[in-house]
Amino acid sequence: MTVWIETELCNGCKRCIKACPYGAVELRDGKAHILETCTSCGACIEVCKQKAIQTDIEPKVIPDFSDWKGVWVFAEQRDGALSRVSLELLGKAQSLAADLGQEVSAVLLGHQVSGLTKILFEYGATHIYLAQHKALTDYRTIAYAKVLGSLVMEFRPNILLMGATHIGRDLGPRLSRRVGVGLTADCTELTIDLEERILLQTRPAFGGNVMATIANRYSRPQMATVRPGVMEAVRKAGNKGNVITCKVSLSEKEIGTKVLEQFKEKKKGVSLSDARVIVAGGRGVGSDAGMKSLFSLAEALGGEVAGTRIVVEEGWLPVERQVGQTGQTVRPEIYIACGISGAIQHRAGMLGSRYVIAINKDAGAPIFQVADWGIVGDLHQVVPELTRAISQSKRK
Repeated sequence: MTVWIETELCNGCKRCIKACPYGAVELRDGKAHILETCTSCGACIEVCKQKAIQTDIEPKVIPDFSDWKGVWVFAEQRDGALSRVSLELLGKAQSLAADLGQEVSAVLLGHQVSGLTKILFEYGATHIYLAQHKALTDYRTIAYAKVLGSLVMEFRPNILLMGATHIGRDLGPRLSRRVGVGLTADCTELTIDLEERILLQTRPAFGGNVMATIANRYSRPQMATVRPGVMEAVRKAGNKGNVITCKVSLSEKEIGTKVLEQFKEKKKGVSLSDARVIVAGGRGVGSDAGMKSLFSLAEALGGEVAGTRIVVEEGWLPVERQVGQTGQTVRPEIYIACGISGAIQHRAGMLGSRYVIAINKDAGAPIFQVADWGIVGDLHQVVPELTRAISQSKRK
């Protein structure tokens, strides 16, 4: 498969050179020339108005996926308790399914977990695929991948969503390989392209410096994992549906592993995901001592203190208080960003906040672009004044 130039048609416009992401096109004697580094991606062909770039590559045909329907959510449970992210994904699945005119389903695996179906209906599931077996009591990769993979191939969902938890990050790649599809991990946004009717999956890329939107046009299901706290759980009071009981055939020999004992690590520090108010500090805080005013403001508001990656790396806050792409994702009612520039890596962890208040002495800081209210000023002056005003109002 090759790409070549019809030199008599080429006018040396250089569009192909600018379009090539691999630097595989150059100008020789006023005509485009394809280099050996060409990957036949076709970017140059699309921009050539003279039709001078030719190829013998057959265009890829999008298969007919009309029999792949429904938005599935893997309902992750541990010890008979559903993970919060599964309920959040059911909330998002409702809007995705509405755009497609399809239905929301939850997939529940485990042993003696049928009592969880009521909660899944309450949070938006129309159908629940229930697979119960003693071998599914504890999560084991091969067991869960085999059962979920067989359900996917039998019932053919259009979209399959998982939480980017320890289980989801282990199961997702194994399942995608088993059913032969791609997987977009750690998504921060999911939408439907209404024209193509496909899932657009947005996630940070290149170290969080850009947000990449990924589309899967050539295989089904469209698979994505989403970090906890990114989406919002939506309850549907009185919602009912049907439970589809699925037969499970598993043997210990084919699973190959056994869970001998479980150890639960004690949680350290605070749970930022439960905080209604978060006061977060960035590089502008300046020092460990500079964090004290943020703790005072958080105490006055009944909230918690968080920070950006640099704050944690400098040792001003412990790692469990980090918000961002490599930290926690939070959805408080109020998020007060103090001395935070607003890099995309940090915004990925706090954009679900209902209200964002930014305090920064740089009026051009990117954080102001996503803030509901902004205060241009020195946080070391502004934050104590805010704390004082709030404390006085409480005493009245």
